[in-house]
Amino acid sequence: MTGDDVADTLAAMGPRLRAARVHRGATLTGVGRATGISLSTLSRIETGRRKPTLDVVVRLAKEYGVSLDELAGTAPAIPAIPAAEPPRTSALRRFGDDKAVLPLTRYVGGLHAHKHVLPAVQEPPARPRQVSHDGWEWLCVLYGRLWLALGDQDLVLRAGDVAEFDTRSPHGVANAGPGGPVEYLIMFGPQGERLRPRTPPASRPTGR
Repeated sequence: MTGDDVADTLAAMGPRLRAARVHRGATLTGVGRATGISLSTLSRIETGRRKPTLDVVVRLAKEYGVSLDELAGTAPAIPAIPAAEPPRTSALRRFGDDKAVLPLTRYVGGLHAHKHVLPAVQEPPARPRQVSHDGWEWLCVLYGRLWLALGDQDLVLRAGDVAEFDTRSPHGVANAGPGGPVEYLIMFGPQGERLRPRTPPASRPTGR
């Protein structure tokens, strides 16, 4: 591998590092604390404004539980889960607020899908804490009522409701109130990838 090849590989790692972090359900702040890498450095690496050093790549690979080959894009593709085989409940990852996340994609880079489950709450929650970052997100509620705080807007989404937004806009979610848990799907594109409908909208019959 030439020097130019190494430079190109390091430059391409930003999106893969971000995808690996999102796949793990980790925040930049949490990764910075765990690895000792500054928040600004992590952010610049993920957005391609800075090439990571080998030392940084090794530390992040260890933190995310991925191989260097995966981050370099040279690892063999991981076989997809057969459609007939439902995801195992044991794959759910739980976090401090009892939120559970089930990764639905098993590769690094590109579009990623997750199923999120928020536990039931006894009292109306405070407004969700908002974050912002590069990328594009598509969200679909499967069950319950989800509070989406998007910029200055406050939306309550119910089963079947879909939201699509630029994640550079401040956003956060919470269970909208008593009544049970909330389940929703998220598809996230770290490079701003968006869903592309390939069927024309149905035409409405004209009244007579």
